[in-house]
Amino acid sequence: MCCPLKLLLMPVLLDYSLGLNDLIVSSLELTVHVGDSALMGCVFQSTEEKRVTKVDWMFSSGEHTKDDYVLYYYANLSVPVGRFQNRVRLVGDISRSDGSLLLQNVEEADQGTYTCEIRLEMESLVFKKAVVLHVLPEETKELMAHVGDSIQLGCVLQSTGEKRMTKVDWTFSSGEHAEEEVMLRYHSKLRVLVGNPQNRGRFWNRVTLVGDTSRNDASIMLQGVRESDRGSYTCSIHLGNLTFKKTTVLHVILKEPRTLVTPTALKPEILGGNQLVIIVGIVCGTILLLPVLILIVKNTHRNTSSGTSTALVKSLENIQKADPEKHVYSSITTRELIEEEESSGRAEATYMTMHPVWPSLRSAPNNPPEEKSAGGIPKPEQAF
Repeated sequence: MCCPLKLLLMPVLLDYSLGLNDLIVSSLELTVHVGDSALMGCVFQSTEEKRVTKVDWMFSSGEHTKDDYVLYYYANLSVPVGRFQNRVRLVGDISRSDGSLLLQNVEEADQGTYTCEIRLEMESLVFKKAVVLHVLPEETKELMAHVGDSIQLGCVLQSTGEKRMTKVDWTFSSGEHAEEEVMLRYHSKLRVLVGNPQNRGRFWNRVTLVGDTSRNDASIMLQGVRESDRGSYTCSIHLGNLTFKKTTVLHVILKEPRTLVTPTALKPEILGGNQLVIIVGIVCGTILLLPVLILIVKNTHRNTSSGTSTALVKSLENIQKADPEKHVYSSITTRELIEEEESSGRAEATYMTMHPVWPSLRSAPNNPPEEKSAGGIPKPEQAF
């Protein structure tokens, strides 16, 4: 039923636009991220109450490209076309000459110029309005925060229209099958935190609406993040009968306790995954090297003691050399001298021949004692 209707209406709509005067309004620009929604306003303001008979939305990706139909409205029938099916819909009040368009799940290929054309009953004038859409890479939908920190959860409906949000709901869910908990509710100019009347909810005094509501910005600030705050946060922006939703997942990281940095504490980071093997190797190596170290220390000590003993012996030898043993001398009186002394009757002179007697000679047991003459004087050797 729909397909024949499309084929029948298309030529009629194209022919209907020929030969009419155009009223063109300066184009507006809108910037969104991939995956977000874009609200493109198209409102014709007139003092005369005339019924809107036709609304067309066209798309052009460049200056020299052919325009493609996005959506057309005729005879109370709104029909999305081409790759925009299931992603666009009219959200304006047609009875008030409002042909605003909502584009959901924006893709990178959606960047370009969107032109709205409104035609009134019994009117040759065509109202045109263009919107230049810029598409940025997708924003992260997962955030991370440490316990005790504050974090901002963004929720903005990008729009060029005059529609303003009338209601905002923020809900929290800790898991897939967990019940959603309302953490903040905004209605018109009144902001209400909803929770248990007795404890006012665990988000009481920790959630603040920081977005500019006049620009459809419903961003909030969550203060004093707790471990139990991890989960999914869903923002719902209401513009009359239109509802825009965005979900953000929050991951909470526990703060590590502050510890004194010591070499032992740094070992796990340095050693990595092989720390156990390295520690065992170090212990085994220490055990094997310990006997060697002990032997080295002992040898060093022994050498030191030997050197000290050697020095002591040399010192004693020097002392002995400096104080040599006293020699023993004996006097030998020859027979001739005795006879002369007896004949002369006086002893004119006495000559003594000194022969050293070494202790070794006195102490040697094998040496026979020398023959001594009378008076204890050693007997002189006879010459042959």
